[in-house]
Amino acid sequence: MPNGQIYGGTILNATASDTQRIDLVIGIGYDDIQKDKQLLEEILHGDDRVLEDPAPAISVAELADSCINLNVRSRVGSEDCWPLRSDLLERIKNTFDAEGISIPYPQRDVHLYQEKVA
Repeated sequence: MPNGQIYGGTILNATASDTQRIDLVIGIGYDDIQKDKQLLEEILHGDDRVLEDPAPAISVAELADSCINLNVRSRVGSEDCWPLRSDLLERIKNTFDAEGISIPYPQRDVHLYQEKVA
């Protein structure tokens, strides 16, 4: 950022707002995207700290090599931002485990071939 913009412009303190947005990227398998999104919605709507206006949003961010990455976004009161972020991640992991949904991780298959020596 150029110095002139700092000295002569207005600096907005994003943390001065009463609310903050929590952005999570959750990787899911290619099995049942609708079920996984529904579980995430239930988790978000099940916590009173998540604001309903604006409503939480879950959208496909990327069709990656090992998973579908979902953007999970919600608005919360500023004081709840970091504690809720941590709680949501733990709740998502525990809920997925209970439902038998694995969170994919990158894997590679390595095939070794031995050449025949004459």
